[in-house]
Amino acid sequence: MPRTNALIFLWFLLMIFSAGCSVLKPGTKKKAFVKGADIGWLQQMEATGYKFYNDDGKEEDCFKILKDHGINTIRLRTWVNPSDNRASGHNSKAETVAMAVRAQKWGMRVMINFHYSDSWADPGKQKKPAAWEGHDFPQLLKDVYDYTYDVMSDLKTAGVTPEWVQVGNEIPGGMIYPEGSVKNWPQLAQLINQGHDAIKAVSPRSKFILHLDRGNDSELFKTWFDNAKAHGAKYDIIGLSYYPYWLPGKPDYTLSIDDLGKNMNDLVARYAKEVMVVEVGGEDTKPQNTYDMLVAVIQKVKAVPGGKGLGVIYWEPQGARSWSRYNLSAWGDDGRPTKALDAFLIK
Repeated sequence: MPRTNALIFLWFLLMIFSAGCSVLKPGTKKKAFVKGADIGWLQQMEATGYKFYNDDGKEEDCFKILKDHGINTIRLRTWVNPSDNRASGHNSKAETVAMAVRAQKWGMRVMINFHYSDSWADPGKQKKPAAWEGHDFPQLLKDVYDYTYDVMSDLKTAGVTPEWVQVGNEIPGGMIYPEGSVKNWPQLAQLINQGHDAIKAVSPRSKFILHLDRGNDSELFKTWFDNAKAHGAKYDIIGLSYYPYWLPGKPDYTLSIDDLGKNMNDLVARYAKEVMVVEVGGEDTKPQNTYDMLVAVIQKVKAVPGGKGLGVIYWEPQGARSWSRYNLSAWGDDGRPTKALDAFLIK
């Protein structure tokens, strides 16, 4: 090669190398795809004597079993003043912090889910905490800020920095009824923003999630997030639930999975936000079907353009029906995970 050409070639290689170095700066490495489990029942399952077994039938810590099945993220709900009912209570601030510490010790990433209730909040009910009943709206704004700040501060004191925090759980109709209903979007946006500001005041790096159910319903999400934008609601990530079992007629996932994918792609394009399936589940008695559904959901999330599909979280995979009476876990009557959980092992 002539000397001039050789010098040009070396210069070209140097430019490629320099460009590569500028792209791969420290701290820019993309984080692992979220493979998660919401395990709010775990403490009480253990407290009441439930035993967890691995695939070989050996008793093990549930965290180890989950980790051995690819789970790298734990989602935890927190309730204001819950009862001691084993299935519909607990998840107090202290219990949530203790579980978050435990998750972190297992090397798990942590998501905290504020329900702003004393028990379940979901599309069918968004009952405000009993201690907040009778408060006027300015006081409710303060309640949300103070409670959120308090929980986040205790997490920080315990050495836990949640990577994600949710304000409200499945809130297509709003939260903290009636003041925070979507019938009054200006007030709902203010409540959301109080949660947002309290979270960021304690943990600026935590990503803020708003979460709706029916992840395959594009019109629902478009209407809701158009309103969120119009009223100045702050958020970083759009969270979706996807439960084919609860769709009308209990249709097979193959009838709605493409709609889930299209909705996520549309959300990213329309609002320039990241998306995550923060709840998913399938029938425990049909582990192969649930496995296939999970694989399909993971593929759809990974296919979201620009790497903006962050991951998938199974809701109470360890919540065995024999203990919880819940039929969408990924655990069998033998105390072992079903084949469904193996979906998270796929690279």
